[in-house]
Amino acid sequence: MKQFKMIIDGKEFTTDKTFEVINPALGVPFAVCAQGSPANVDMAVKAARKAFPAWSQSSEESRIEKMLAIAALLEQNMPELMQLITQESGKPLNGFGGVGSGMEVGGSIAWTQATTSFSLPPEVIQDNDEAKVEMHRKPLGVVASITPWNWPLMIAIWHVMPALRTGNTVVIKPSPYTPLATIRFVELANTVLPPGVLNIITGGADVGNAISSHPDINKIVFTGSTATGKQIMSLASTNLKRVTLELGGNDAGIVLPDANIDKIANELFLSCFHNNGQTCACLKRLYVHESIYEDVCAALVKIAKEVVVGNGLEEGVEIGPLQNKAQLDKVIELTNDAIANGGRVLVGGKAREGSGYFFPPTIIADVNDGMRLVDEEQFGPVLPVIKYSNIDDVINLANQNEAGLGGSFWSSNLDLARSLASRLETGSVWINEHGTIQPDAPFGGVKQSGIGVEFGTLGLEEYTSVQTIKTGRR
Repeated sequence: MKQFKMIIDGKEFTTDKTFEVINPALGVPFAVCAQGSPANVDMAVKAARKAFPAWSQSSEESRIEKMLAIAALLEQNMPELMQLITQESGKPLNGFGGVGSGMEVGGSIAWTQATTSFSLPPEVIQDNDEAKVEMHRKPLGVVASITPWNWPLMIAIWHVMPALRTGNTVVIKPSPYTPLATIRFVELANTVLPPGVLNIITGGADVGNAISSHPDINKIVFTGSTATGKQIMSLASTNLKRVTLELGGNDAGIVLPDANIDKIANELFLSCFHNNGQTCACLKRLYVHESIYEDVCAALVKIAKEVVVGNGLEEGVEIGPLQNKAQLDKVIELTNDAIANGGRVLVGGKAREGSGYFFPPTIIADVNDGMRLVDEEQFGPVLPVIKYSNIDDVINLANQNEAGLGGSFWSSNLDLARSLASRLETGSVWINEHGTIQPDAPFGGVKQSGIGVEFGTLGLEEYTSVQTIKTGRR
């Protein structure tokens, strides 16, 4: 098996200890990776700190040039990166609705390019005979990125590129489930960047804790579970690190009685099941008006029965396995709990026998708030469909959940849907789609779904501090 190494100060770095990376479609390891330690975190932070003065003082044009060169390298190595992502995450090369490793690499390229177009020029607050007052944005220093296993390369790009764009240096720690595509990205980037600007440490919770509490790290950006985000925030408080936390979601979609089922069915299914439901902003609770409840369920079931589930490296596969055994076990547990409490399985409902962590697209009707499958984020291919009769009541139900990442309305009356959007307690609201994001539109959660935003100029600001400069003219 190929062994992947860490990169510190522009050089490959390995250790005596390694861990295996498992292909979830087969349930067996296919690569090994260096097992980092808190001591390695110290080394990486020192390298990043050493590189910071020169990088932060480099021109914007120079940084943009290097970022565009990294985007070109990602494009040149796209087939290899796609292969790694599919092997380590399980997502198909293409996938249902085109959502697969190809989209992940393509999106990473596009996001890198788009991030170069955003800037934070000085803002003139006052300029008169008395004084000139300007507000400047300055890089923070060393930024740490901790990424999850569901979109390993894409989320790494989301974290790293705005940090580099604003003049920070970076230490990134990928999930031990999916470190390989991120390592390869950092390898490629280090052929362009000065040593120490971008470092990668691989390992488990001890490495993450060392990063979160490290006194020479100025900011942490994390995407993952709410529980882990709270732990990171607590450890980061030791030196008042800045944090951007994009945490768990349990997004509600509300189908209004005037929705055109034929027009929305495919997009609705895609919103729930893309990447096998393993996306923070997937639609995870579907509320449907009683007048069209059975018809919507039937339309979704029809698509679910036609979807091809299998090894993502195989031609025509649209949905792959769950990424890891623990996540499969959670999906099974929540499904069984819903069935035990009266849920009606319309399609799927049982894990596939044989190798790999496969669970078919599953739709469960006749469930309600208060059931675990509705109240908890399942992060997998099981959709609870809840019947409602009153719009005010269903909006209240959607808002009662502690998560607040995203939500959606599905309707033929766009004015009505827009008028309802602001009533959802979420960071994003979509109409007749769900979970679609873009590099120039801020994205983040409220309540237990996070702190801060990513993307666009507001996302860039998260990687900077404000400095006010006043020049007196008396």
